[in-house]
Amino acid sequence: MNDIPDLPPEASDAPSRETPAPETPAFDPSLPTRCGFAAIIGAPNAGKSTLVNALVGTKVSIVTHKVQTTRFQVRGVMLSGQSQVILVDTPGIFQPRRRLDRAMVRAAWAGADDADAVVHLVDAQAWSLSIAHKPLSPAQSRGIFDDETILATLKATGRTVILALNKIDLFARSHLFAVAAHLHDKGAYSDVFMISGQRSDGVADLGRHLAGLMPDSPWLYPADQAADMPARLLAAEVVREKLMLRVHEELPYQLTVETEAWQERKDGSVRIECTIFVGRDTHRQIILGKDGGVIREVGSKARAELMTLFERVVHLFLHIKVDERWEESRHRYTAVGLDFEA
Repeated sequence: MNDIPDLPPEASDAPSRETPAPETPAFDPSLPTRCGFAAIIGAPNAGKSTLVNALVGTKVSIVTHKVQTTRFQVRGVMLSGQSQVILVDTPGIFQPRRRLDRAMVRAAWAGADDADAVVHLVDAQAWSLSIAHKPLSPAQSRGIFDDETILATLKATGRTVILALNKIDLFARSHLFAVAAHLHDKGAYSDVFMISGQRSDGVADLGRHLAGLMPDSPWLYPADQAADMPARLLAAEVVREKLMLRVHEELPYQLTVETEAWQERKDGSVRIECTIFVGRDTHRQIILGKDGGVIREVGSKARAELMTLFERVVHLFLHIKVDERWEESRHRYTAVGLDFEA
């Protein structure tokens, strides 16, 4: 394989912030600044990535309806008045079975350990049904079990965190206070916020609260930078998102994507080559689709989004490789900050 060219520093293509996140206080250059880290933890599919995107005001983390979409820590940068909050979107915390699962859960807890503030995001709709002894879907049952595990760990370590009840738009508000009281009585929370990450209800209030918890410090990022993610990694993640949305029934997790080549072109456009790794040849056939229809659709949607994110023309080329042991490759873990030995 040819050497992969490095992306020039002056063309980092990190997602930029077109406008500040909504309803944030104005910055006053005459006043001191604050800066720190806020980790968002929770069970898979609680809505962590959607919340981070809403707080930042632009897309910095991929979102699908499948659990365990986020595999490593993703940092989004939120501005609120004098504060710059580096939001750490963590993988969902669940009972791990595979090496990748263990590495993801360890990364989630590491994000919380290093943060100045921690938000435990829960699926409030699932808890409402549980408290009312109503039927739960398998995913909701697993989510509540994982929330209980998170609570037990928080109490064992003595860590007090912020509780955010998400998806409040999906059930009757009259049931919301019962959920809030039930969870607050667990004794692990300092504050409770009721939000809908999807609709941004209550998100600004949570953002202002987090901003006030940040320590006095210079800002770590330029005001127009919305994420701390290399452009090559972002490109691979966008392709993976489109794949998961397209083949979610057949291949929800048995794939990964890497950016193999990045070439700056004289006309200001960029040529990106991404390789999709799967474990079996049957998986390769699914991604190809009939007459190559699936991979063309995925490539078209990924290219359109990357052009929006990078604000320039993108030439995207996708390849598929079969590697039965891709989940056991050390470099794939270290490349995204995961612990291979977890």
